Amino acid sequence: MRTTRLIRFALFALMLVVVPASSFAGVFVSVTVAPPVLPVYAQPACPGDGYIWTPGYWAWGPDGYYWVPGTWVMAPEPGLLWTPGYWGWSAGYYVWHPGYWGPHVGFYGGVNYGFGYFGAGYAGGYWRGRNFFYNRSVTNVNITNVHIYNKTVVNNVTVQRVSYNGGRGGINMHPRPEEERAFRERRFNATNVQAQHEHAAAGNRAFLASVNHGRPEVAATGRPSDFRGHGAMPSHPEPQYRPVNHGMDRGVPHPTPRNIDRPAHHQDDHSNRGAQPYNAPRPENHGRPELHPSGYHEPPKGPNAGSHGGAPDHGRGEDRGRGHDRH
Repeated sequence: MRTTRLIRFALFALMLVVVPASSFAGVFVSVTVAPPVLPVYAQPACPGDGYIWTPGYWAWGPDGYYWVPGTWVMAPEPGLLWTPGYWGWSAGYYVWHPGYWGPHVGFYGGVNYGFGYFGAGYAGGYWRGRNFFYNRSVTNVNITNVHIYNKTVVNNVTVQRVSYNGGRGGINMHPRPEEERAFRERRFNATNVQAQHEHAAAGNRAFLASVNHGRPEVAATGRPSDFRGHGAMPSHPEPQYRPVNHGMDRGVPHPTPRNIDRPAHHQDDHSNRGAQPYNAPRPENHGRPELHPSGYHEPPKGPNAGSHGGAPDHGRGEDRGRGHDRH
């Protein structure tokens, strides 16, 4: 009987190892190999008002890790922010914690994805009512009819591109109480557009780490699944690369509670009225994506496995962090 149980457990563990991380919701994915470091790339321009940056990440498929390019995604509804997924070490495996939409940015393993996601919270902007205010100092926003402000996020730490939490060589960061609270809030799965974006990347062998050796030809896109458009951004070989529009090329931040202040209101109400060719507030938008409540629950935790959580209760959005750019 004991032997039978061990065989069943071994088969179940093997199944978990080979299941691809193609479903954002409720799929427990674990592998024994650490994900590659994050590639260095510049952020494409925001396509319109209401779009939220979702950073690129390494997903797992039958042929190993593959890169899912960062992209701009229309928020499912005003007030919702994106918490990126992350890999965390737990009980001998690297476990995927899927991203989700919610009223606050949750714990994403302390991974410095750049462009406002500097390891904790989100410094790229915040919601006020039905309007999103973009922090142009860390995001590439140069279109009309959007609300912008400029708040410098200081970077004074060493370069690091680690893409996982815990384990050997991983990021040693745990969720704060406010992040735990946010994970218990009502959350929503990634939208169908995001799932299709990941599926498209999974079907392109050029995104496999075994093929691109950690440097995907397309590291970010202006719109989901558009890997050939003018918004497709390549990865770069050197961490010292300095992209024009605040790319992912500087050090990992170590946010503290003192850096969760939002900009004063008199700084927020400036709209960008530059003479750019974008005049529609939501270009090429055919309605907001359908929301699906998240049924994801935390897998068993190891000594260094972080859990999901959220960002400070400072309104509909966070402006925090001590990094300026990534890598």
